[in-house]
Amino acid sequence: MARIRVGIVGCGFVSELHMHAFRRVYGVDVEVAAVAARGDHVVEFADRHDIPRVYRSFADLIADADLDVIDICTPPNLHAGMIVGAMQAGKHVICEKPFAGYFGREGDEQPIGKHVPKALMYERVIEEMDATRAAIERTGKLFMYAEDWIYAPAVTKTAEIIRATKDKILFMKGEESHSGSHAAHAAQWAMTGGGSLIRMGCHPLSAVLYLKQVEAKARGETIRVASVTGDVGNVTAGLKPEERGYIKANPVDVEDWGTLTATFSDGTKATVFSGDMIMGGVRNLIETYTSGGSLFANITPNTHLMSYQTSEDKLASVYITEKVDRKTGWQYVCLEEEWTRGYLQEIQDFMECVATGRQPLSDLALAYETIKVNYAGYWAAEEGRRVML
Repeated sequence: MARIRVGIVGCGFVSELHMHAFRRVYGVDVEVAAVAARGDHVVEFADRHDIPRVYRSFADLIADADLDVIDICTPPNLHAGMIVGAMQAGKHVICEKPFAGYFGREGDEQPIGKHVPKALMYERVIEEMDATRAAIERTGKLFMYAEDWIYAPAVTKTAEIIRATKDKILFMKGEESHSGSHAAHAAQWAMTGGGSLIRMGCHPLSAVLYLKQVEAKARGETIRVASVTGDVGNVTAGLKPEERGYIKANPVDVEDWGTLTATFSDGTKATVFSGDMIMGGVRNLIETYTSGGSLFANITPNTHLMSYQTSEDKLASVYITEKVDRKTGWQYVCLEEEWTRGYLQEIQDFMECVATGRQPLSDLALAYETIKVNYAGYWAAEEGRRVML
């Protein structure tokens, strides 16, 4: 089997997760052969991961004829252009979430999150996704949507049970929350395409959309999202500076609290919540209530290992879990986080797809539908009504 050569664009937090996963692919010969980023940090990143070629521009990366796959790990406002550029250069593409978003156009009043109507954002995002999808399909190359949640073992086991029982999913409840992003761009709509609901909530939203399609296929039914309601807010806006010691959220024109409810064409429901003001580490949860039972996918926190410790200093070199402000007291220790959260399985699937030509579990259809429903939620929240799809 020929070696698959990957080029990564971006060298931040998610690039580290992907590198960890690429190094653990089995049964497929894979090499991360190049990385591109504008900052000087890219040289240190390449040295640490033994990546032989370093580029300072995306154009140079996709011009590398030896590369088979481009892995896009950049801020969301760059995704659409990079997807099309890489695929037109003859590369398969892995792209981090979100697939698309509204990041502003010439003439928009600033900041756009406070001034551009969400109905107009929805319309323009659909137009852009349609154009991006058409460009992808013309290339004949693989598009792989890096949604780790549908590869997380707790979610894949939920899907297995649904396939076996063929029970009707009546209601799902999903959440990703934590105490706020440290990244400055997370506060601005023009960089992220929204706040907590898209930056984090896109994960549980993709999971509930995926599980509903697992059910539909198992039962021989056709099920779609029929309507969306939503609500968003800035619940930390009234905090005094001295009250922000542990909360990192400080939005400019995005929400730090958001929820949407999707009603499916069979009358069933799914609610997704995401907040940037939740203490105690990252909450990654999916609850599924069916006609035959209940399934609780506690991705994080879970009880694989619970710890009570008294010395912060002695734990300085020990990783406990993401987004906790201390390591003492009772803690839910995250074991094999890249496996628990699905990153290893995601990259394994993608590399097998490149090697064999099959479509990935996390595909273009899921990427498109997630953004469509997410922006419908923003539209519904702003206008205080149900948006029909």
